[in-house]
Amino acid sequence: MYYTGFKGNNADLSTLGLHNATVHWNLTPAELTERTINLKQGVLTSEGALAIDTGEFTGRSPKDRFIVKDDITAETVDWGDVNIPFDTEKFDNLYNKVVSYLNNREIYARDCRACTKEEYSLNVRVITEFPWQNMFASNMFIRLNHSELENFTPDWTVISAPGFMAIPEVDGTRQHNFAVVNFTRKTIIIGGTAYTGEIKKGIFSVLNFELPTYQNVLSMHCSANVGVENNDTAVFFGLSGTGKTTLSTDPNRQLIGDDEHGWSAENVFNFEGGCYAKCIDLSAEKEPEIFGAIKSGAMVENIVFHRGTRIVNFEDVSKTQNTRVSYPIHHIENIMPNQIGGVPTNIFFLTCDAFGVLPPISKLTKEQAMYHFISGYTAKVAGTELGVTEPQVTFSACFGAPFLPLHPTIYAEMLGKKLEENPEINVWLVNTGWTGGSYGTGNRIKLRYTRAMITEALNGKLKTANFSNDNRFGLFVPDVCDNVPTELLNPINTWEDKEAYKATALNLAHKFNANFKKFSEKASEGILNSAPTIA
Repeated sequence: MYYTGFKGNNADLSTLGLHNATVHWNLTPAELTERTINLKQGVLTSEGALAIDTGEFTGRSPKDRFIVKDDITAETVDWGDVNIPFDTEKFDNLYNKVVSYLNNREIYARDCRACTKEEYSLNVRVITEFPWQNMFASNMFIRLNHSELENFTPDWTVISAPGFMAIPEVDGTRQHNFAVVNFTRKTIIIGGTAYTGEIKKGIFSVLNFELPTYQNVLSMHCSANVGVENNDTAVFFGLSGTGKTTLSTDPNRQLIGDDEHGWSAENVFNFEGGCYAKCIDLSAEKEPEIFGAIKSGAMVENIVFHRGTRIVNFEDVSKTQNTRVSYPIHHIENIMPNQIGGVPTNIFFLTCDAFGVLPPISKLTKEQAMYHFISGYTAKVAGTELGVTEPQVTFSACFGAPFLPLHPTIYAEMLGKKLEENPEINVWLVNTGWTGGSYGTGNRIKLRYTRAMITEALNGKLKTANFSNDNRFGLFVPDVCDNVPTELLNPINTWEDKEAYKATALNLAHKFNANFKKFSEKASEGILNSAPTIA
């Protein structure tokens, strides 16, 4: 075995079955960038960021993510379409094939950490086939200094080999790509896909199992920040495209993190050491902090340049709508130094309602919060996928169903208990989608209005406003909000055709109720009573 870079005393890959590889240990982002360019796997943008293409897969493949079913997971994991079981023997055979494929190659190893709160931290060793995958790991996980690396011992190992293709009928996969989590061996193997998000979401799935099960910590798919003046913590839940990263990046608040967090008895803490933001339609005017973070040390994925230049065309989605940038969190100037905040004062559930019937902001009771947390609603916009001609509902339990090994009600019960223990917490449902009609008829709610409503909630003014009850969804809608047109607050006022609004709202209510049926047996009466009415 031949080594380059800095490796600690326990940096031995022979225990993994790797014997004849050239291993580049803990290379710096500059070194990884240089190797990527020399291998003709990437180029520099005009701002000095590394630009790469992930190839066949430009997003995660949820149907090809598996969990090994064994003594640890058999009775604890919520098996089904999200958590697909994988045979132990099949895993062992597939693992050996992946390791054999990486032997005799140049590979890249990185020792890093997940969780900024030390008592919950997870040591992660990431082994990748390509240098830019390792740069992604450097950006997204917590970076360690030489003294921390010297005696580093991994708790979990991630091995990613995009060039290895599984044979489904032999290896037990659905197709040639796969991501398999083994809780007994504490190992994740990824193959057949170079999409970098599989690496970080694999460890997120691990934390979503281990922290609630063993540490009584609520793991969350959310962003979080802290007010500069009041030191108040806010948490933003939301599926991709709802504004989670955008709205938590606020010049008046310090960013804890943009995607994955834990909530212990005393703190909200970041799982990651970086951000993985969507780039579609990015501009310096709309999102200056994220735009400014795309520089040397950042990595953009699947973007397109303006013709004849190395200037990124953020409006061009010819490769994918899921263009992304990863960067270390210190690329954002206004961050919490330790990436830890206190118990949240405000919680925001973000939804992009393309039907245009939910209020732009509404206050939730504890039971309503649990109902909407379990529901995890947003909507796909017409035209973004082949065959989608009108808005389509998406329900993702706890705003992160693809990453939740446990039953969603376990996370919801933990949230409900925390709301009981901290009755001063305000929970808000925020629609960042459409108003005045559904997609194609109405208009997207302006970002400046959404920011104004969140600001009023954060500074405490909105919770003292007069509220009116929405009859269909039972939501408490403020009558006024500074810097927001009053007619915008109640969505029916923005529709010219009031009967069309009522019919569309009723249709969405039916979809909420149909989705919640699978959770109803384990839900309390208060949660069930928080469902929309269809009378």
